Amino acid sequence: MAETLEPDPSVIGGVPEAPFVFLPDPVAVFQSRARRFGFLAKDSRLGPYLAFLGDLSALQARLAVTLPSPAPLPSGRGGGMPVIDRPLLLDDPALHDTLAALCNGAAGLDMPDPARLALEAVSQAGAEDRRWLLGNILSDTIPDDSAAAHLFAAAAVQVHLARLAARLDPGALAPVGTGTCPACGGLPVSSTVMATPGIENVRYATCSGCATQWNEVRVKCLCCGSTKGIGYRSAETHEASVKAETCAECRSWLKIFHRTKNHSLDPVADDVGSLGLDLMMRDTGLRRGGFHPFLAGY
Repeated sequence: MAETLEPDPSVIGGVPEAPFVFLPDPVAVFQSRARRFGFLAKDSRLGPYLAFLGDLSALQARLAVTLPSPAPLPSGRGGGMPVIDRPLLLDDPALHDTLAALCNGAAGLDMPDPARLALEAVSQAGAEDRRWLLGNILSDTIPDDSAAAHLFAAAAVQVHLARLAARLDPGALAPVGTGTCPACGGLPVSSTVMATPGIENVRYATCSGCATQWNEVRVKCLCCGSTKGIGYRSAETHEASVKAETCAECRSWLKIFHRTKNHSLDPVADDVGSLGLDLMMRDTGLRRGGFHPFLAGY
């Protein structure tokens, strides 16, 4: 994702303090993601799929502008819980309207045949089937036999959650647990070592749902919270900008991006674009942590 963050960190004793959280600007997030997918599609064996995801991201950006504003969130949720209550969203008419609008808009996109068949199935699905799809995404779960259909549900959930998160007060957000989004409770899609002036080399995890970015300790497993047995692997050189952060304690891994080496890296688009690293990690016996609905089935 092209760098759009402009932090205004507080200063304590003359030393900048990294903000805990960056809330998403939905239009900017999806537009930037679309551009990155388009760039990656030019020189990749996954070109058609990446190009489709770029068009889908551009559609998400348009929906973030054209859909009616979501209703205000209920107040008073706290006690170490994410501000957005995901289970309550399952019966939110605005989320179901977002899915309907996304399916209508996606009908005009070029896409691989499996995605086209899945889109037709989702578009024709009844209320209970759509509720099932959305419920799985809201719980960061995708059954192995229906990944394509869940892609469109995930895209709708991302739009709705990002629009809700954008309206939160960043000062009211607090940590709710390692590897858990403080805004909506989602799992991270990846983490990024930042290059923005003032927060150079600080790590932020990116929520797979609402796109909120929150600060995490640089060397720590985002799956179990351990700071022991952390290692890094890459499909390229030791200085690679994309690596798998591995944990010997829980036997998991998650990608970490180094924008200090490549300012253009996007936590979602480059996760798909670096599929070769996923294929390499399959042979390690480690499980992939986090959640990425666009990589389900790979």
